[in-house]
Amino acid sequence: MPSTIYLIPSLLDSEAAESLPAYITNAVKDCQVFFVEDERTARRFLKSLWKEMVIDSYEWHLADKTTIQSQEISSAFRKAVKEGKNIGILSEAGCPGVADPGQVLVAMAHTMGAIVKPLVGPNSILLALMASGLSGQKFTFVGYLPIDASQRLKALKELEVISLRDSCTQIFIETPYRNNQLLDTIARNCRPTTKLCIASNITGSKESIQTKTIEDWRKKLPELHKQPAIFLLHS
Repeated sequence: MPSTIYLIPSLLDSEAAESLPAYITNAVKDCQVFFVEDERTARRFLKSLWKEMVIDSYEWHLADKTTIQSQEISSAFRKAVKEGKNIGILSEAGCPGVADPGQVLVAMAHTMGAIVKPLVGPNSILLALMASGLSGQKFTFVGYLPIDASQRLKALKELEVISLRDSCTQIFIETPYRNNQLLDTIARNCRPTTKLCIASNITGSKESIQTKTIEDWRKKLPELHKQPAIFLLHS
């Protein structure tokens, strides 16, 4: 039997366990090896799903953005696949392979003829898009904008032009402690008629998803410092 690679979604909010379907636990039980973005939090998360899990009975590999392309991780993954072991891949939040380094292992799995099985779970990009009221027919996730102020402004202006030209929703994120700076840049420089959806704390008790024009946002900007948030822009 070929190895099965389970793409195991994790929580966006630590208190939102109800956002995960029960069948994820069955997939966890079927794994022998785990490649995770953070071993400590992954172990705690899986233990919360399956209290009887004997954590040390499994093989663990740290596969974050700094290690995932290393020879050590590549060799360990290939070895597990060749031995027919079932593998779980977990990211820190949301779905593996989406804005996440896990895609490297998934690509490797395909070249080796393994079965890749994505599991349903919360994803901030899709949940925010669903709730935004902006175009879900055509959208682009561009990840992080440049940190440099002039490059960031240039990127924002380009996103507005592309959105207007193609009627395309532009989706991006920022490190939580820089959210307020990004939002201030957007409010000061984007067109008044451009629509912006700010989705924060998705699936959590403090969830907020609001879409307004830039003109309306300028009247009162939300406090987003250290809040997990995602931004969607449509010009």
